[in-house]
Amino acid sequence: MAGGQTDGEDKVSLELTEEIIQSMEVGMAFRDYNGRISSMDFHRTSNYLVTASDDESIRLYDVSNATCLKTINSKKYGVDLVSFTSHPTTVIYSSKNGWDESLRLLSLHDNKYLRYFKGHHDRVVSLSLCARTECFISGSLDRTVLLWDQRADKCQGLLRVKGRPATAYDDQGLVFAVAFGGSIRMFDSRNYEKGPYEIFSVGGDVSDANVVKFSNDGRLMLLTTKDGRIHVLDSFRGTLLGTYNVKPVSSDSTLEASFSPEGMFVISGSGDGSVYAWSIRSGKEVASWLSTENNPPVIKWAPGSLMFVTGSSELSFWIPDLSKLAAYIGRK
Repeated sequence: MAGGQTDGEDKVSLELTEEIIQSMEVGMAFRDYNGRISSMDFHRTSNYLVTASDDESIRLYDVSNATCLKTINSKKYGVDLVSFTSHPTTVIYSSKNGWDESLRLLSLHDNKYLRYFKGHHDRVVSLSLCARTECFISGSLDRTVLLWDQRADKCQGLLRVKGRPATAYDDQGLVFAVAFGGSIRMFDSRNYEKGPYEIFSVGGDVSDANVVKFSNDGRLMLLTTKDGRIHVLDSFRGTLLGTYNVKPVSSDSTLEASFSPEGMFVISGSGDGSVYAWSIRSGKEVASWLSTENNPPVIKWAPGSLMFVTGSSELSFWIPDLSKLAAYIGRK
């Protein structure tokens, strides 16, 4: 990225450490939004980033040269959650207009809808695409989780839940997780009709589930909740490895957290707009960045990179300050 994005050699030669995280600062920011960023996603194999905003826009960025390639407006339906498909210019996004809860498959190349996915009757609050197949899952305030195939209009499966659901596929697409009501339910993707094969508790935290995610290697999971807790678990045994606390979030906000690429650190937003980083190994906070905003930012770590991105009223790319690291690298 112009202005500090590390190139491919830096990605592999600099191992992520506490010192590197502590040196990170905003290297580039886009301040031309007219509303808060509600969602964003990195494409797995390209340099593209997509954002959704309360100003009813979807924006496509080329991270390698820090440029906005395209802005598409969704004035009729609004836009809330957005995720890339396997194709770098095709996304699925959820509505935010209060009257049409359909999901849409959109080509960013020519701004054409390729398919509508109708089935939810209230706002979609969770969206997860399988990295290995054409399948995806969505969770809604209507207390259903729907399973979809991108090639079909109608849902392929339905799960009823007792609370606000958070959903996620693991990287291999073999299992998916549905979190609500203080626990995480684990499903076999091929036999989900049989119900969860494991149910993991998260230490008595029964506040609304916000986000559930797997680490890249599938060994860890995290769950964020409305009360401002980020729980990290062993995804095989369900053992609770640590809980980190931030300011609680309002009912209309979402607390998001993200694993670093190698799964050693967690970064998270907070109900007061701040950003925090913790070491999973030690359980200790390693860095924090205070904010003048009062809503949790959307937060994503870039795949295979020494960079994370936050979205609030602006889009910010966080990269290491190499001048601060000169002495540290010299000692290595």
